[in-house]
Parts: sequence; C-alpha cells; structure tokens
Amino acid sequence: MVKTYEPIEATAQKITISRQAGSWYLSCSYEFHAITTPKTNDVIGVDLGVKTLATLSDGKVFESVKSYQRFEAKLSRLQYLHRHKRVGSANGRAAQLKIAKLHRRVANIRKDALHKLTTYLAKNHSVVAQAKI
Repeated sequence: MVKTYEPIEATAQKITISRQAGSWYLSCSYEFHAITTPKTNDVIGVDLGVKTLATLSDGKVFESVKSYQRFEAKLSRLQYLHRHKRVGSANGRAAQLKIAKLHRRVANIRKDALHKLTTYLAKNHSVVAQAKI
C-alpha cells in the first residue's frame, strides 16, 4: 500500500527496484486518468540558455542552478583523498562511495530544477514552443 497526498485511483503497471550510490529506490509507474486544470496562457515560448536555465516569452527567467560549482571544492578534495587509497581496499570503496553520493546529490539538484520548470510550464500553459531569436 502506498500513501499519497491526493486520493488516486490507479493500477500499477511496473515496479522497479534500483540501487544508486549506496541507497535503494523503488520506482512505480501507474496508469490513471489525469484531471485537467485551466491554463492561464495559451501559448508560451521557451528559450533554453547557457547563463540562465530558461527564459520564457512573457519575460519570466528561471535561473540556472550552479550545483556543480557549489560542490566542486568538496568533490576535488574527496577525489584527492581517494587517489591515495589502495585499489580494492575497504577504505577505497568507502571513499568511492562518498564521491558517488556527492555526484548523486549534484544530479538530484539538477533534476529538481528541471522538474520545477517543466511542472510550471505544464500547469500554467497549454502550448509550449521553442522561442526563436
């Protein structure tokens, strides 16, 4: 049984168990009928950039998350310490696990920012197009 915030009538399609950087994850896919919400704007253009994550045609700007820059020094230090461990030793595996956890954290920060952007676009706009400059 899975508890959710909203009551959902759904049937489970596929369940996947995975392990990533020492943690276990359970991923479930469901089939259910979505409830549509009214949209504020019909069409919006999105320009994906280098300095900013995305700029919308209505002027809203989503800033880039600088997840790698935030953890670059810590990652460098962990990799330096791992370099001096004996290959295959318990300390080497522990150091490698710390590096993997930090990489996972950086990836999760990026995924979260993209998820927030796409959720905002899907909830508020009915048509999303690539902006041409």
